[in-house]
Amino acid sequence: MVAILGFSKDQITAAVQAMYAEVAVAPTHPFHFPVGPAGAGAVGYPEAELDRLPPEAVASFAGVGYPFRARVIRPGDKVLDIGAGSGTDTLIASRLVGGMGNVWALDITPAMLTKLRGTLLAADVRNVEVIEGDAERIPLPDNSVDVVTSNGVLNLVPEKRRAFAEIFRVLRPDGRVQIADIVIARPVPIGGRRDARLWAECVVGASVDEDYLDLFREVGFTDVEVLREFDYFAASPSAETRHVASGLGGRAIEVVMRRPAEAPVGLRRLAHRLRPRRLGIGDRGLWGAVAVIGALLACYGTMALLALLSLLGLSVTLDQGLWAATIAGAATLAVVATAFNLTRHGQPWPLVVAGLGTAAIGYAMFGTYDPVVEGLGFAALIGAVAFDLYLIYRAELCP
Repeated sequence: MVAILGFSKDQITAAVQAMYAEVAVAPTHPFHFPVGPAGAGAVGYPEAELDRLPPEAVASFAGVGYPFRARVIRPGDKVLDIGAGSGTDTLIASRLVGGMGNVWALDITPAMLTKLRGTLLAADVRNVEVIEGDAERIPLPDNSVDVVTSNGVLNLVPEKRRAFAEIFRVLRPDGRVQIADIVIARPVPIGGRRDARLWAECVVGASVDEDYLDLFREVGFTDVEVLREFDYFAASPSAETRHVASGLGGRAIEVVMRRPAEAPVGLRRLAHRLRPRRLGIGDRGLWGAVAVIGALLACYGTMALLALLSLLGLSVTLDQGLWAATIAGAATLAVVATAFNLTRHGQPWPLVVAGLGTAAIGYAMFGTYDPVVEGLGFAALIGAVAFDLYLIYRAELCP
């Protein structure tokens, strides 16, 4: 939910602050996402609960779901509200924890924090402490919080792994998390994060749903459960927002999870992080690129290695048939990958050109060797895979 032409942390932070400063001071202005009491009602807040809150807090509500569906906050708890905004969720949490508990309201937007402080003072709420900061560097000690709540904020965070690890750090063992956030069904196309329109349409910062949930598990959370998912963008007044979100499968989810008594072992985290699904290779149509890189390494990488060993005075015997078969096999896998991607963009040319390139490579490997034919074959294969990725990008950007 940020308009930006780049994707550095400073740019994103500045854009988020500008956007939500406007929500704080002029909530009746038109936005491309639901705001205020109508927005809160649209994402699931009971009317009776909203009626108990100061109108000025609800007026600048900009959440994407109803995290309190998790029902994890208890009397006496210490709660951290990440991205507290004007205080709708902070005030609900304040009532739930009672006089023996307390709430930290964390936000990066000075205008929202100013509005929240005024609301707390006017309502004489004494168990809330307002703190300025972001989710990547939470200014609280380790193991100091019973519950973390957040609503429509983590999709805006550039370094999500760091933010999720920070949430894990500040939670006590057996601490609970309730979150409402935006996820997408398909990854943002290659280059899409540099598209100003996509930044403005709320979805570029969001993660693919399975990756989002897996990242929580990776940093150590257990019992990760999706309580609800729904089409948040259906309530957007912007037709373009609805179109882009629909193309990427954007929607809101409400999630609950728990921090276990023991942190996960480092090796388990690493293995989880390196899975192909976690890296998004298949989702982004990158298997063809992986195969081409494998073929290039098998061919020219092996030649370079043999040359280096020769310079070092080492002699290595290489099975020429096995070497050629490895190169041709990797090139063939690139053709297979482009064939699978045909359903994503409907254009046959990458498959045709990849097939011709692989045929040229095969001729050079098993027929009469000609380095020019081999080079042209690799050039055709690389061009076909690059064009294939471009077509996927274009198809997903403009479905």
